[in-house]
Amino acid sequence: MEYFLQQLINGLTIGGIYALIALGYTMVYGILKLINFAHGDLAVLGAYVGLTTLSTALGRTPKALAVLLAFLVAVVAIGIAGVLLERIAYRPLRRAPRLSAVVSALGASMLIENGIMLTWGPQIQIFPSGLLPSLSFHFFGAVLSLTQLLIIAISLLLMLGLYLYIYRSRLGTAIRAAAIDREAASLMGINVNRIISWVFWLGPALGAFGGLFIGLYYREIYFNMGWIYGLNAFIAAIIGGIGNIPGAMLGGLLLGIFNAMAAGYLSSSWQEAITFALLILILLVRPTGILGERVAEKV
Repeated sequence: MEYFLQQLINGLTIGGIYALIALGYTMVYGILKLINFAHGDLAVLGAYVGLTTLSTALGRTPKALAVLLAFLVAVVAIGIAGVLLERIAYRPLRRAPRLSAVVSALGASMLIENGIMLTWGPQIQIFPSGLLPSLSFHFFGAVLSLTQLLIIAISLLLMLGLYLYIYRSRLGTAIRAAAIDREAASLMGINVNRIISWVFWLGPALGAFGGLFIGLYYREIYFNMGWIYGLNAFIAAIIGGIGNIPGAMLGGLLLGIFNAMAAGYLSSSWQEAITFALLILILLVRPTGILGERVAEKV
């Protein structure tokens, strides 16, 4: 029981990170029917920007303030990067064949990944130790560190905040309207280009939280890790129902828990294979994902 609870805590921690990154995938797909393959790399770029901010601020400001500043700078910077990415790489191809946008997304991913390598180097970057107090809480033999608690709590709060924003606010209603039918939304007076730009700010900004959480939790980042975290987040979005925001949240948490259980009870070497087996099984039973309602257009 103790081991099960410990793996559950570990799974919720990484699942919260997957869910934050998955939200960017599902929001962009919902409004553009486009898989933004550069999204995972944007999340990693957020981790690097946050680490640079931390290195600059530490010694001049208290640690807690330095961490908050790192998150603020990373969120704003990656949000702006997401808007620029949409404006340069995707908007000119909006009426082009679907394959052109996919190739552009892959090119953007490679550009960001190699840009990180050239700027910060190919070596693994280490986050400073002692950024958060080394507190831990014990539940029936399982240990929950303060870092894990903060990651789980902040991830859940961000997901809840996004859900309320999308389904309860006026701008959220405009986003949902543009996702259903962009042309009809435009005829109703909604500035669709502005809505799409806002989605490309919001999704990468949440991804930046995920990237920094990776650095704080594992204490190391590397330039090409966006591929594996992006892939897992993409799988989480598909499991929950691509284009469905609650589905991305649920898919991320479930995938994190499943990965932790697979690594703990079977073998970490088989973790990725088991993950894809889970994806195939869910798609066979429910092709639209757990909470998916609409089926993607066939081309």
